Amino acid sequence: MPTSIVWFKTDLRLHDNEALVKAIQQSNNIVPVYCIDDAQFGETEFGFKKTGSFRAQFLLESLADLDAQLRALKSGLVVVRGIPEEELPRIARLYNAKKVYAKKEVTTDEKKQEERVAAALWKQGCVVETFSTSTLYHAEDLPFPLRGIPDVFTTFRKKIEKEAGIRPVFDKPETIASPIISETKLPTLPDLGLTPLTPDSRGVMPFKGGETEGLQRLNHYIFGTEAIATYKETRNGLVGSDYSSKFSAWLAMGCLSARQVYHEVKKYEAENGANKSTYWMIFELLWRDYFRFMMKKHRNRLFLPSGIKNTTVKWDTPNPKVLQSWIDGKTGQDFIDANMLELKLTGFMSNRGRQNVASYFCHDLKLDWRYGAAYFEEMLIDYDASSNWGNWAYIAGVGNDPRDARRFNPQKQASDYDAKKTYRNLWLQK
Repeated sequence: MPTSIVWFKTDLRLHDNEALVKAIQQSNNIVPVYCIDDAQFGETEFGFKKTGSFRAQFLLESLADLDAQLRALKSGLVVVRGIPEEELPRIARLYNAKKVYAKKEVTTDEKKQEERVAAALWKQGCVVETFSTSTLYHAEDLPFPLRGIPDVFTTFRKKIEKEAGIRPVFDKPETIASPIISETKLPTLPDLGLTPLTPDSRGVMPFKGGETEGLQRLNHYIFGTEAIATYKETRNGLVGSDYSSKFSAWLAMGCLSARQVYHEVKKYEAENGANKSTYWMIFELLWRDYFRFMMKKHRNRLFLPSGIKNTTVKWDTPNPKVLQSWIDGKTGQDFIDANMLELKLTGFMSNRGRQNVASYFCHDLKLDWRYGAAYFEEMLIDYDASSNWGNWAYIAGVGNDPRDARRFNPQKQASDYDAKKTYRNLWLQK
């Protein structure tokens, strides 16, 4: 059996990683590789960076953790910087690799890159095999074909909960046979053209990248504090670390597996009993799956102004001053402003906050929703393309919401979820 490459992308973990497990089973030697693609640190058509400092820092921490875990198994992570369709073939030639194992992509740009890499490797006799490693339900286990996936979430949920099962996780490898891999040197934020971070003590919690931290957070939330027992009641909170799981950053970078979260929840239920909160955690994971499957079904339509509905809504290109006032938390709507300041200063915002600021952007300011989604892409530490663009299209009324538009009243929302102004006072203090 030949030497093979495992191309890590947003699956930066050893547990429940089918690409890694299959590579070990079918190869003599494994070369784990991560390519830092400069295109991911460039600017989008909307004038924002694709990756800002918060997510870049989380990525670098995740890579350092992955490398440390691999070295504990007598392997290591080869980190290269450049264009993947050039760097992966170069690494394959260097190690005489005949196969590359990788995560399967669904979004337009990533799928095109995957195809370019496969074509370049094929020219030198190296093939690519991809695996679905990101979702709770495996695409092959869905009770309908890809084109037949319902465009209404409730219809999807009811059928999938009744007719589909969730696979067990793949165990973390006990050993990995690799050639000698030199010490890994990671770039700094300035190396990537980004500004170093200054932590803000008001943030909900310090987010540190890596599988080690992700698994610790999983254990803390489910078994340490048992906060999961009241998740449904507290999930719309705004201040503090445990009003919600905060798993999203580790899920987005692939430091945590959605199936691992599911099976830990089931373990908790077996020991303590199930309730509406434990179900709601799985329900939210299912939403995450749904947006990914919608991206597979509709492809680049979720990036168009009309979304998947082909509406005739005319979105206004943002006036730069109006856009900047939204970004800087200077709209004059205190609930909107507090949330936007939290995002700007920490890279995180609650789910309640995201729905409100997106609704305000689309329905009060009446601006092209894609600019808001693109700003979130730059800023969010837990950015996931399918969930981000799917949620923004949903709020804008051009996505999967069966209603025409989902508009929130920020004054009422502030009264309902921040009645004592604890959150607004925290972020709007002079």
